[in-house]
Amino acid sequence: MWKTVRQAARATAQLTKAAVLALGSYIFITVLLFTAAATVAVAGAALLPETVLLVRRIAGAKRRQAAVWTGREIPEAYLPITGPLRERLRTTVRDPGTLRDLRWMVAYYGYGWLVCLVLPLWPVGLVVDGVRCGLMGREAVVLPLISRLADLDARWSRFLLKPSPKALLAERVEELKETRAGAVAAHGAELRRIERDLHDGTQARLVALSMRIGLAKRAYDHDPEGSRRLLDDAQDQAEEALTELRHVVRGIHPPILTDRGLAGAVRALAASSGLEVTVLVDGPVDDGPRAPAAVEAAVYFVVAEALTNAAKHSGSPRASVQLDRVSAGVRAVVWDEGLGGADEAGGSGLLGIRRRVAALDGIVTVTSPVGGPTMIAVELPCVW
Repeated sequence: MWKTVRQAARATAQLTKAAVLALGSYIFITVLLFTAAATVAVAGAALLPETVLLVRRIAGAKRRQAAVWTGREIPEAYLPITGPLRERLRTTVRDPGTLRDLRWMVAYYGYGWLVCLVLPLWPVGLVVDGVRCGLMGREAVVLPLISRLADLDARWSRFLLKPSPKALLAERVEELKETRAGAVAAHGAELRRIERDLHDGTQARLVALSMRIGLAKRAYDHDPEGSRRLLDDAQDQAEEALTELRHVVRGIHPPILTDRGLAGAVRALAASSGLEVTVLVDGPVDDGPRAPAAVEAAVYFVVAEALTNAAKHSGSPRASVQLDRVSAGVRAVVWDEGLGGADEAGGSGLLGIRRRVAALDGIVTVTSPVGGPTMIAVELPCVW
């Protein structure tokens, strides 16, 4: 009986919060009507985007209420209202979420007061269920209705507030625009890095090599010993140029990925990182079909960047890497027990990691509270 009473009290609190939100919506209708009138008069058109933003906040509060009761999040899908006034007005009118929120608000004026049905249920429930549970040993029948009313409120809110397929598509288009811009920026930065490495390193050594060979040719007849020394220097220059070329090639697509696979390449990274790195590999990563080359390269560079950050900034001598083959792709987690406080704005390479992963429609999760530990988890989709 007491369990039933506690659940009914919790449901009553939930419905009371819903009624308070409904009361706020009633008050807000005045603002909404004023905005509509002002928009029609053109002079107050600038109020429309701000009013829609306020409607979004109210709808968001209801989503959070329903999520607390049901334990299931209600996703949001809105177009960002930014830019000049003309663009903000266009987005406000064309966003499918605007009509959805207004539809919910109109319906909520009615079902937001389900708490009124609770008032007669409490005295009846305490008497009827008290007799049934206390004297007859049967289950309660009246007080559980209060919880069902709260369920009904959450169910209707979820139905009215969940994004439509059109809204989800619009949000996905915006997301793809952002990831495409990030991929273009990352690609441009990578090309500039390769050009800089070739220009400042390999090209300079090849020019020096050409000069050494030219001097050796001119000195060959009258100074064979000096010519031999110049040729020795030229050979050293050639070997250094080859070394730098290999470094540039590894920066484009590491050959070790082709030779040893993702797990082997990550183990090689761990061995050369300067840290005590533990590598945990889920068996299927090594067995069966391999992930696409682009996915393997992205995971490799993410792990390399994360281990470099750990070695430079964490202050911890140890790190761990875990590779998993999941149903939707590849998952990699790198963590250390260092100082934490990793910040994307601090030049720690996290922005580059996000851009590289976003270009392949992946997900990055960074957890780095001050004092540690730091965990960077990436999941990249692919078809096995």
